[in-house]
Amino acid sequence: MYEWNRNIQRIIEEIDCCIKEKRGEQITLKLLAKKFGYSEYHFSRKFKEISGMQFRDYLRFRKLAFALKSVRDTDDGILDIALDYGFSSHESFTRAFKDAYGITPSEYRHNPVPVVLRTIIKPFDCYLLGVGGTGMHNTTEEVKTYFITIPAHKFLHIKNYESIGYWDFWQKQSLIPGQDCETICGLLDSIKGKLDDMGGSGADSGSGQIMAFVNEPAGRICSWGIPLAECYGVRLPLDYSGEVPEQMLLTDIPEAEYIVFEHGPFDFETENRMVEEKIEKAMKEFNYSSTGYCLDTTPGRIFYFYHDCTRFWKYIRPVKKV
Repeated sequence: MYEWNRNIQRIIEEIDCCIKEKRGEQITLKLLAKKFGYSEYHFSRKFKEISGMQFRDYLRFRKLAFALKSVRDTDDGILDIALDYGFSSHESFTRAFKDAYGITPSEYRHNPVPVVLRTIIKPFDCYLLGVGGTGMHNTTEEVKTYFITIPAHKFLHIKNYESIGYWDFWQKQSLIPGQDCETICGLLDSIKGKLDDMGGSGADSGSGQIMAFVNEPAGRICSWGIPLAECYGVRLPLDYSGEVPEQMLLTDIPEAEYIVFEHGPFDFETENRMVEEKIEKAMKEFNYSSTGYCLDTTPGRIFYFYHDCTRFWKYIRPVKKV
């Protein structure tokens, strides 16, 4: 049923790999179609049907997203960056960059304002397709539990008081102008200095983008019996002084102690539901009595949630000494 989604996902990952490795000559409709065994026409039609955009448009915007980060994070010359990402000249790169972001590469380098990047699309997103954890394989890895102190930092985010879970959150945010998933993830992807950034792109903790929950009286009562507002954003250094997108909030998070419930890498399709059940059980049954701590339910405290099946599933919950 989802075979084409899988195939397009493989192609999208191949596109990113080629862009990262500066193998631009290998990213053509003809070569990719041939590599994956399709005709150009069939591949082009299915790509648009599943991704919602033409192959050439997606490729152009992904190249520009990578190029923007090179402008932002390196001292490489603008022409060198242009050539690295398949543009024929300084002028053609500048024109495409300004058309996409409303600012020239040189202007952006001196003033890296938030812009909406084209993050990697995920046609085979197990959450969206509802196939996470449907297999019979039961992970044998145990949930690790440990205490940490997180230094003071800032949290740049959007917030929803009514949502229940990841997809409900984005469905509700999509009804608010400028707060849909594509716009928010694209803006956050352009922010420099994210504390959790592992080089990813889009709605995953490898890109530095994470879910969080803030204890607020106006929030929805969660399964833990606490009123929580659901958030999505990035952690930033305490001295972050960049521009804040108008639809986002920037909050100071003081240094504090937390307890971490962490499960290692897992296969999303066959193990996601089981890993979730394991972590929920570990959090519910954890005995604080001998630790000198208890869960901190003080209004304003933040709970972080990291979900990246290639690395871990991790809840970070605030605690206080008793």
